Parts: sequence; structure tokens; C-alpha cells
Amino acid sequence: MGVDLKAAFETFAETAGPVLNIRDETHYGMAMELVEDLMGDDDEDSDVALNALIGLLGKAIAVYESSDGQREWPEDMVFDDTADVAMLRLLMDQHGLGVADFPEIGDKSLLSRILSGQRNLTKKHISRLSRRFNVDPGLFFD
Repeated sequence: MGVDLKAAFETFAETAGPVLNIRDETHYGMAMELVEDLMGDDDEDSDVALNALIGLLGKAIAVYESSDGQREWPEDMVFDDTADVAMLRLLMDQHGLGVADFPEIGDKSLLSRILSGQRNLTKKHISRLSRRFNVDPGLFFD
């Protein structure tokens, strides 16, 4: 099992590397498109894996967007399943919105902390976002 798992991880890392360590706009676009595709996947057997991958992609996108030319993972970056952040990023991308465009959440610094994984969306935030974008609140949860 160990050898098979190692080979699977190596294949995954080789294939997914460009969208998990985003260094340019091309790979950024690929990552955003991949998140959108994964969010639409209805295969219940792979929900855990898909949510984990969406979480990883969300973190990679957050790092790229906040890096200002520095394309390295911060040492304190925590990887976790964050369907809420992935959904928020998807809404931002689909509607061409930035961190200043979310009065439902609060100021830009709070939204930046949510996108970077330092803070979480609250039930109140999710309720307001669901109403604004006419989406099911369940899309913000794993």
C-alpha cells in the first residue's frame, strides 16, 4: 500500500503542482476554473476528496492573490477543508467582485482574513451571502 500511495501522491503532485503553487495568471485562471468545475461535481462518493481538493485550491488562490509578487507558501499556512471560502471565491470570481464589495461580511480586512483562513464565515455571513447571490446556504458547508 505504501508504494502505491507514494506513487499516487507523486502523480498527483506532478499533475496538480501548477494549480497548487500558482505562479502566473495562466495557472491562476486554471485553478479558478477547476474550483468551479469541482463545485459542480455531484459524485457523493468523492465528496471528502473533492472538498479537500477545493480547500487546497482555495488556499493556493488566496496565496497568489495576496502575494504581491511573492509566490511562496507562508510558514503559518494551514490546509483544511474550507468549502465556505471556496464558495466565496467562486462567487467573487463569477461576479467580478473584490474584497471591498461585501458589505454582508464587513470591512476589507475581515474578508481578507476569511479568505486567508485566519477567520471563518459566520452563519450570519452565510445567510446574507446566500440571499444576495440566490444560492443555497448548504453550498458553503462540506
